[in-house]
Amino acid sequence: MATNAIDQTRRMLSLVTYLRERPGARVGDVARAFGITEDELIADLDVLPMCGTSFRGGDLLDIDTDGDRIWWHNPDDVAEPLRLAADEATALLVAARAVATLPGLREGDRQALLRATAKLEAAAGEAAGASSRLSVTFESEGGVFADVDRAIAERRRLWLRYYSPARDELTEREVDPIRLFAVGHTYMEAWCRLSEARRTFRLDRVAEIKLLDAPADPPPVELRDLSEGLVQPAAEDPEVSIEVGPGGRWVAEYYPHDSAEELPDGGLRITLRTPDPTSLRRLALRLGRDGRIVAPQALADSARQAAEQALAAYGE
Repeated sequence: MATNAIDQTRRMLSLVTYLRERPGARVGDVARAFGITEDELIADLDVLPMCGTSFRGGDLLDIDTDGDRIWWHNPDDVAEPLRLAADEATALLVAARAVATLPGLREGDRQALLRATAKLEAAAGEAAGASSRLSVTFESEGGVFADVDRAIAERRRLWLRYYSPARDELTEREVDPIRLFAVGHTYMEAWCRLSEARRTFRLDRVAEIKLLDAPADPPPVELRDLSEGLVQPAAEDPEVSIEVGPGGRWVAEYYPHDSAEELPDGGLRITLRTPDPTSLRRLALRLGRDGRIVAPQALADSARQAAEQALAAYGE
């Protein structure tokens, strides 16, 4: 079952209360109680220690797990009444007002946020005055996120103009969104009606987005486990060999690969698999003198031609 960002936030807030009342709770029991997998629960537990009553770094939730049980070491400390300093109250009020203006935010959530903001303003007193003179404008990705989140909640189809860096072009397509997730960047997993397959879209590459009246009806798909990263090559994907010098060894750390053999000059011969080998041409251009594609030959020739065309453009 797909989970949007607001649902996950609600679950994590409930998780705090649940764990406070059940010290040493078993991971499996908690996951079943919340209707999620153990991997999803562990992902939540990785985020919770970064939360607390102060953005200055103090009074954070001290929660950890040994893989079997979950321990909360400072529940009494963070349960004390929250007292905001003037700068904390200002930051919170500015953020709340900004979030309330996001396009696509569900009206019930917007009204709840506005009510909470009003209560915070009353409690902050004079400290709330400074916040009224500040405002925040979200970049386009924020609006895209809100539209995708709304589409998931209302089970509606989306129309996109999307930039594909592998082909260096904008395409128009209709998609049935499945879920939002973050792995370095924020992504939408969706069923693409153009390719009739599941695709992943990076939100900052969405040039334009529209909610459609058509209902979203993605076919049943098994959600991928993203704990090992976004790119998880399959055994049937084409194999590519790349040789890098000492300055290109970072490729072995950044890209999942089958093997990395040491070369006499301190470089590596890296063998990896990818469903779209042509996407590695940009990697070859980025490496420059520090690396080259050696197989398959057609891809190596294509990368060489792209480099020659780039050099010619500089000459012009």
